[in-house]
Amino acid sequence: MIRAALDGIGIAYIDEDYVAPMIADGRLVRLLQEAALPTVDGFHLYYPSRQQNLPAFRVIVEALRHDEA
Repeated sequence: MIRAALDGIGIAYIDEDYVAPMIADGRLVRLLQEAALPTVDGFHLYYPSRQQNLPAFRVIVEALRHDEA
């Protein structure tokens, strides 16, 4: 998608962190800023039930909760 946007083929909906340098140097232009999602810190997980999670999923949740601060 980034290559297509850089080549002028169309527009791309991409997390700004990936293209910030290209926006800064003018290769890409930000569109529809008013429709952009707000920036949030951290991870957010949505899952239907805490009772029936697989062990691998529990490991991921615990890893994301871990704070080395």
